[in-house]
Amino acid sequence: MSSGVVRYVGALSTLRAPDRRALLERSSPDDIAVQARVTEILERVRRDGNTALLALAAELDGVQLRHLEVPRELWKAALHLTPNNRLRALRHSRDNLERAHRAFEPTTAEVQTERGVRVGRRPDPLARVGIYAPGGRAAYPSSVLMAAVPARVAGVREVILCSPPVAPSEFPAQLVLAAAEISGVDRVFALGGAGAIAAMAFGTNPVPKVDRIVGPGNAYVMEAKRQVSRSVAIDSPAGPSEILVIADSTADPAAVARELLAQAEHDPQAWVVALALRHELAVQILRVLEPMIANAQRREVIAQALSSHGAVLSVTSVTQAIEFSNDFAPEHLMLAVKDPKRALESIRNAGTVFLGASSSVAFGDYLTGSNHVLPTGGLARAYSGLSTADFVRWTGYQEVTPDAADRLAPDVEVLAESEGLFAHAVAARAWRKTQ
Repeated sequence: MSSGVVRYVGALSTLRAPDRRALLERSSPDDIAVQARVTEILERVRRDGNTALLALAAELDGVQLRHLEVPRELWKAALHLTPNNRLRALRHSRDNLERAHRAFEPTTAEVQTERGVRVGRRPDPLARVGIYAPGGRAAYPSSVLMAAVPARVAGVREVILCSPPVAPSEFPAQLVLAAAEISGVDRVFALGGAGAIAAMAFGTNPVPKVDRIVGPGNAYVMEAKRQVSRSVAIDSPAGPSEILVIADSTADPAAVARELLAQAEHDPQAWVVALALRHELAVQILRVLEPMIANAQRREVIAQALSSHGAVLSVTSVTQAIEFSNDFAPEHLMLAVKDPKRALESIRNAGTVFLGASSSVAFGDYLTGSNHVLPTGGLARAYSGLSTADFVRWTGYQEVTPDAADRLAPDVEVLAESEGLFAHAVAARAWRKTQ
């Protein structure tokens, strides 16, 4: 059922099976076309390198690039040209990100599984990572911070950034360059979309091949990351923004509506869902949504997102809402309920959770120190938000003393011979003191 403003309305329990499937799967009829176009772009960059990148900039961004790399002096100039209030906000975000991610930094751990047997894991920073910062409908300097700061905290040796040029300039947005300067990025390239992902995955000189690609993007960036993941690691193939709000009678309908609009303004393909305890609250949310849309600066984008991927549904209990949320696995989950900490105990699948209506997603997007690079499209069932763990690989090591080797050998022989691996058995038997 549709309200005209929001695509899906009514009771969750009466939602038609195809509509429920559409919400949970969140696929697009354009997916096949996107896959084909991205495959073409990746092959073009792999084959033609910089020639393809320059041509793609002209075709897709309307810019005639003379150079792919942005000179460092332009970053510094961008920093000086940025108003003080914006610089203050960027540094505030950077400092909180650094505090939070240092607290969550992976550490070496060792355990003695039995006498004389020690097993450990050590986090080793990646050598080079690539960050993608979108620049289509809006510039996202915050995305630069969200990726570069944890990479630096983790100890990554080289951090490169790709962000599309903003016509008529041949360089990324000024705020993106300023964010690169204050967050410790090493090199910046004026590249966008699937072409940028291909350049970082394959390397084109001057764009270096990286060990991992991170950062958000549109459907083409998401698909490009998915396709290159066979040859380079990625964070997660995150796509259009999503939010699911669970609200009870303690929630202000206008506050819920504001959260829906904030995510809807990202992209016409954004998914915005509210689950309201009782029909009356759902009606109130819908009632305040319409005038808010009319007054929004990005009302066309918001209206398209809500009419195609929006839902305001009523539920009978928080339990019912959480069961749906765990199936939906949203990028952002807001618990606008009386006891959000108690509800959090039952949440299993979400990119990040906001406890209470005052914990607006906007704060998490910019300043809390958490990370806004999060899994979408239901991938929160298996993926987590970006963190320092994404910028290390683990080296495992183990030590067995001669006395322990003597004790382990008999059982290793039994297991190895049961699997038909007789050389393994011989290798273990050699350490037995009594042959």
